[in-house]
Amino acid sequence: MKALVLAGGFGTRLRPLSCTRPKMLFPLANEVMLDWTLKNLASSGVDTVVLAVNYMAEALVRYFGPTKFDLGIIYSREDRPLGTGGPIKKAAELLVDGEPFLVLNGDVISDIDYGQLIEHHKRKGGLATIALIRVPDPSRYGAVELDGDDKVLRFVEKPELGTAPSNLINAGIYVLEKEVLDYIPDGKVSTEKEVFPLLAKEGKLYGHEVRGLWVDIGVPDAYLEANHLVLEKLNGSAVGEGCVVDETATVLEPSSLGNGVLIGAHSVIGPDTSISDHVQIGQGCRIERSIIFPGVTIGDYSSIRNAIIGENASIERWVKVESGSLIGDYATISDGVTITQGVSICPSKTVTESILEPGQVM
Repeated sequence: MKALVLAGGFGTRLRPLSCTRPKMLFPLANEVMLDWTLKNLASSGVDTVVLAVNYMAEALVRYFGPTKFDLGIIYSREDRPLGTGGPIKKAAELLVDGEPFLVLNGDVISDIDYGQLIEHHKRKGGLATIALIRVPDPSRYGAVELDGDDKVLRFVEKPELGTAPSNLINAGIYVLEKEVLDYIPDGKVSTEKEVFPLLAKEGKLYGHEVRGLWVDIGVPDAYLEANHLVLEKLNGSAVGEGCVVDETATVLEPSSLGNGVLIGAHSVIGPDTSISDHVQIGQGCRIERSIIFPGVTIGDYSSIRNAIIGENASIERWVKVESGSLIGDYATISDGVTITQGVSICPSKTVTESILEPGQVM
C-alpha cells in the first residue's frame, strides 16, 4: 500500500526555527519529527511513501534518501505551494496502483492504527474516509457531523466558536480511492474546502473516529505539547551514548538526552524536556518543558522554561528564557539577559539587553 505525506509547508508559525530547516526535520523526543510518522506507516503495512515536497526540498531528500524503515521513498516536487489537494493530483501517477491510498499531513504526529482506518474504509465502500479525532474546541480545525452509518453529513472548515456540528474534527489523515482524483482540479486546491464538501454532498465521504496520540504541530505550544506526549509515551528518561551527567545533577522524567550531552553540577533537567546531541549545560541550570536543538551551549545558572532553542545557539550565564520563546540557530543571548514570554530571536542575532515584551528580534 502507498501513502502520500504532505511535507511541503513553510512552517511560518514556527519561524525563526523553520527559516533554516523544514519543519519535518525538527527534533521530537530526539528523533526527526517525520520519522515518527514513517515508522508508524511501516508498521501498518505501507510499503511506499510519496513525500510531497516544496520548501527546502533538498534538505528532506538528503535526510530521507530513497528508503528508510524498509519503506520505499519517492519525491513529488512542487515548484509552488499547491494547498492540501493539489499535491494529491500532482502525485497521482505515483499513487494509483489499484488499491486505495493514504494521505497524511506531515505535521500531524499520531500513533493511530492506519490498518484499522483502511479496513473501515473498505467496509463502508465510499470514495474517501477521514480519520476523526474528538477535541474540546473544534474551531481551529474542520468539524464533522456523521450519520448513524459514519457517513459525513456536513464538513465545516474552521467553524466559528459555538457553531461546530460536533467535536469530531478532521485529523489530517485520509484513505482515498483513485476516483477522488477526478474531483481535484489542477493547481492549488484545498481538500477540506473544495473536495470533501462535494464528496459529502454526494454521500461518498465517510468518517472514522480514532483514538490515541494526536497533535497538529502548527504553533510553538503544539510543538512543545507533542514533545511532552511523545516523551510520556516513551515512559521514562532516555540517555544517549557518551552523555556525562554530574552526580549532583537531576534529570526528571520524562526527558530525553541525546548523544554526547554534558550536564553540570546541581542542574535540574525536565520534566518534558528533550536535549539534542552535543548540548553542553553548565552548573546550576534549570531547564523544563523545553526542546533544545543540537550543539547548544547553556551557561551556568541559566533558566529555560517552555521554550525552544535552535541549533548551535549560545545561552550565556544567568540567562532566563521564558514561556513560548523561540531562539534561532546560532543566536547568542548574553550574560544576565531575560527573554520574556513570546519572544522570537532570529538566527545569528546577538542579544545583549533584556527583552520584556513579546515580539520578534530581527
